[in-house]
Amino acid sequence: MAYAATAGGSLSLTTAAPGVLALQRAMVWLVGASCAIVFIEPSPYELSTLGASLIFFATGLRMRLVFVPLLLALFLLNVGYTIGAIPVLDKSEVANWIATSWYMAVTVIFFAMVLSEDTEARLDMLRRGVVVSAMIAALAALGGYFNLVPGGHDLLTLYDRARGTFKDPNVFGAFLILPALFCLQSIVSDKFGKSFRNTIAFGIMSLAILLAFSRAAWGGLVLTSFFMLALMVVTSRSQAQRSRIIVMALVAVILAAALVAVLLSFDSIADMFKQRASFDQSYDEGRFGRFGRHILGAGMALDLPFGIGPLQFRNYFPEDTHNSYLNAFMSGGWISGICYPALVFVTALTGFRYIAVRTPWQRTYLAIFSAYLGTVGESFIIDTDHWRHFWMMLGAMWGMYVATERWKAANAVSAAPAGAS
Repeated sequence: MAYAATAGGSLSLTTAAPGVLALQRAMVWLVGASCAIVFIEPSPYELSTLGASLIFFATGLRMRLVFVPLLLALFLLNVGYTIGAIPVLDKSEVANWIATSWYMAVTVIFFAMVLSEDTEARLDMLRRGVVVSAMIAALAALGGYFNLVPGGHDLLTLYDRARGTFKDPNVFGAFLILPALFCLQSIVSDKFGKSFRNTIAFGIMSLAILLAFSRAAWGGLVLTSFFMLALMVVTSRSQAQRSRIIVMALVAVILAAALVAVLLSFDSIADMFKQRASFDQSYDEGRFGRFGRHILGAGMALDLPFGIGPLQFRNYFPEDTHNSYLNAFMSGGWISGICYPALVFVTALTGFRYIAVRTPWQRTYLAIFSAYLGTVGESFIIDTDHWRHFWMMLGAMWGMYVATERWKAANAVSAAPAGAS
């Protein structure tokens, strides 16, 4: 597939047939639209990514040399997991965990390769699909929480916490952050009609996050929203645009505070909110609490070069690690323990290089980068290593890195004086 620099500085396909291009973009949308329905296995997300991979490989997909470090890191990470799992591989849950890890690695490469080409259009389709997916999950969660769906309360909630189409309220809340950021971007920068529609969507997603009663998701939404809006202000092209972002952000804060105040007037919600908002949860405190386990587990990791195997930490301590970086050491030994944080943090640090590059997909980039950083931080207090949307964001980041470098090179060539060597 060949590319050319257009007058606007973007990259466009020049040889792909229109039908093929439309099919590829539709599959990207489908993958995004199915990524929230994961409470059944195999989930629609697995089936859609598998189908999309087959279609893309059949219609044209490049494995670029620049992806070799990513491929190597993912390979070594899962080799470590597989070696660590050998003593307990006879357990079905461990075998499934290993298979899922390898599959997540494949999806990273898939997203990286797909989004490195036809980037603006494919990112837009992915964004649209993810927002649709989030609305489905959020509406399902609200319907279950408020008993609007017959028999849906037990299916769509857990321990009186909204979980929608997810197995766990914490993962549900975390997933909604990226699509909420997409909607927030539209609220502060698009015309009234589109901004109003996204205001409604943002309100629904924010309400669902609140009723998931996940402290990490609450903090994640606030911090990533602030970070993304700050980046948008810094990278805005005009003072008027910057002023609008700031004013609309303040309005959003006021409306959000009003919504929370109204919800807390309901006793059941207020009681759960007070319980979840407390920082002295019993499972966080003590020698074997969440943070105590981190310290004890870190000591074990230094003495176990091959780890103890996936899902085995709970056999030594009351609960799982609730720390993805520690879990990498425990599950896959030193190989995975080094590769996982290296991959995650190198991706994050590299992301800062492209914040100010004015690509056609800069706005989408800022949302994905902000959500990715939020998940990187959240990984210190929860196990995110099998979150499908996390690996999707990681692959998307690499795809955008490559596309941005190619965009910069194409613009440098088009801007060069005639006859320059």
